[in-house]
Amino acid sequence: MKKKYYALMILVIIADQVVKALIRGAMEPYESRDFIGSLLSLTYVQNTGAAFSLFAGMKWLLVVLPMIVMIYGLWYMIKHDGEHWTLYLALALAIGGGISNLVDRVVLGFVTDMFDLHFWPVFNVADIAICVGCGFLIIYILCFYNKGSEETDKADN
Repeated sequence: MKKKYYALMILVIIADQVVKALIRGAMEPYESRDFIGSLLSLTYVQNTGAAFSLFAGMKWLLVVLPMIVMIYGLWYMIKHDGEHWTLYLALALAIGGGISNLVDRVVLGFVTDMFDLHFWPVFNVADIAICVGCGFLIIYILCFYNKGSEETDKADN
């Protein structure tokens, strides 16, 4: 497994935690400031749930389940060495984002969100990394997953 993907995980965690600390230090909960006109605001939200505030108040579930998923993702990265780079990028982004949100949830009891598009729930850097990682995972699955075994199957026939 390439070290640059571990470095990317760490970069996502650091970037997310720095932005969250800046927001918590500069704003009061639920305070909102225009950032890019009316397109994007910075709104400090303390999210005790998961995406779209699902499972709010179920901290144990929101700690244990992501922990299991991230451990599995790390195991998968290590076990499947030699796969296409899109798999590692997908997992590095998703795991880094997941770890950063998990740090918030364990240390603060909530996840700090700040980016407000006004038509979508407020989100953070970690959420962006997770979503982009999922996008790369879809690309990997559609374009590169099992390509090696298909070529082996053709050679066997």
